[in-house]
Amino acid sequence: MTARLADIAAQAGVSEATVSRVLNGKPGVAAATRESVLAALDVLGYERPVKLRRRSEGLVGLITPELENPIFPAFAQVIAQGLTRQGYTPVLATQTPGGSTEDELTEMLVDRGVAGIIFVSGLHADTTADTGRYERLHGQGVPFVLVNGYSAGVRAPFVSPDDRAAMRLAVTHLASLGHERIGLALGPERFVPVQRKIEGFTQAMREHVAADRTPLIQHSLYTLEGGQAATGELLARGCTAVVCASDMMALGAIRAARQRGLAVPDDFSVIGFDDSPLIAFTDPPLTTIRQPVTAMGQAAVRTLLEEIGGTPAPHTEFVFLPELVVRGSTASRRHP
Repeated sequence: MTARLADIAAQAGVSEATVSRVLNGKPGVAAATRESVLAALDVLGYERPVKLRRRSEGLVGLITPELENPIFPAFAQVIAQGLTRQGYTPVLATQTPGGSTEDELTEMLVDRGVAGIIFVSGLHADTTADTGRYERLHGQGVPFVLVNGYSAGVRAPFVSPDDRAAMRLAVTHLASLGHERIGLALGPERFVPVQRKIEGFTQAMREHVAADRTPLIQHSLYTLEGGQAATGELLARGCTAVVCASDMMALGAIRAARQRGLAVPDDFSVIGFDDSPLIAFTDPPLTTIRQPVTAMGQAAVRTLLEEIGGTPAPHTEFVFLPELVVRGSTASRRHP
């Protein structure tokens, strides 16, 4: 125990006697010091004594469409940390192909008495989906917040990145490098973020490239293979650069270019979207549009807790500005 006390004291920057007082629940320790000692326990991997464990304010559900795309674990981590700090216990529920649907996961969470639910890139983003499911959730008295996707028919707070601004950033960057045949590779057109990206891309191309040129747009899946397929089509149409709607698609775009003997970025430039974890370490490091995951996740948590607390936020859309991160996958267009 002596060594353990010494480790905790060193980590927290306090005396062993102070650590002992905190662990034994004795008075006379400032709140900030107490929190430092408890944080040191967590960092060093020690279990908190039972009497010092934070009591849960309740369960909060978090539903994501998948975890293979690293942007969803990134959202899950930020949201889970935010909920835990406020005393709630996050419950992650993930859809799987051929497995549980969003409706089934929602029903499971409601049956377990969750205090609220955060949906990330759910059916609220699909313009063909029935929004009545969210009205029914209202009827059950379950507060919820929707991330990435907007529907005017749903009474709830929404948290989104500015997809149109993201495309303006990407096109402006590529146009400044001399690219004119710029393609856009994205997911199915029925999704709100896809529609917004098309609007932003089309407008930016008119402003920075050519007002009378038909946009080069290719729909596919939000996967590496989807990006590869879409980029193959865009290359066949003479594109020298592509903007992808996800980093995973962008990695597929790089593969498609290399299969055709093209070097990235010397012969072909690629921009992703998300700035997912580890994407800075690809070959080449990916130029991408950074989705403000931390700010969006924290806003989703804060907004949901306001709903749970009985002081609901406006049922509107909170829009966050993305950021262009220039790395090694874009370069000036080569002139024949």
